[in-house]
Amino acid sequence: MPLPIPRAILFDLDGTLADTAPDLAAAMTRLQQAQGLQPTAYALLRPVASAGARGLIGVAFGLKPGDDGYEDLRVGFLDNYAAAIAEKSILFEGVPELLADLTRRGLAWGIVTNKAARFTEILIPHIGLQKAGCVISGDTTAHPKPHPDPLFEAARRLNLPPETCWYVGDDLRDIQAGRAAGMPTIAAAWGYCGHAAPTTWEADALATAPADLIKLIQQSLAQ
Repeated sequence: MPLPIPRAILFDLDGTLADTAPDLAAAMTRLQQAQGLQPTAYALLRPVASAGARGLIGVAFGLKPGDDGYEDLRVGFLDNYAAAIAEKSILFEGVPELLADLTRRGLAWGIVTNKAARFTEILIPHIGLQKAGCVISGDTTAHPKPHPDPLFEAARRLNLPPETCWYVGDDLRDIQAGRAAGMPTIAAAWGYCGHAAPTTWEADALATAPADLIKLIQQSLAQ
């Protein structure tokens, strides 16, 4: 069944619009090397890149928020990342064409990420996303995803009812946030996706490439 006609498409950033894993993993590698440790393989870090410091520290050090030593590692990792945030980060293949298609159709688009504003404000212009209609960072509202507040704020800034916006993301919390906000949700299976199959997330639709999202929009407009 086609999704309802959208007036805007909202996107997660890391793992959905942009392939930022190389720079995130490099920041973790530098942290481990500074401690005289063998760096964790990139293949292990990439799937959890959407989870940021929490995911990468979990894989590299086996620690979670609240554990002894976690906060020092988080600060060191983020300092490393801030120092080299856009060395290898690029838009995923097909994303520029997708965004151009939205513009041609007169559909607004925006970014809702859990990445802190001090990083999004630097990264977004470096990778060509400065035309976003809104950018909601992880510290823009009182609660990050999977809470719906960031998505409500994005809709407010676009002057649209939340239910007229689709939310696209590559992590379960993206789908949870979208559902909580009353938005149709699309799982971006081209992204990192953690260690859980996006088919299990109960998203309204699944896109294996940005071009699939264009097809979903075309189908909705053809109703």
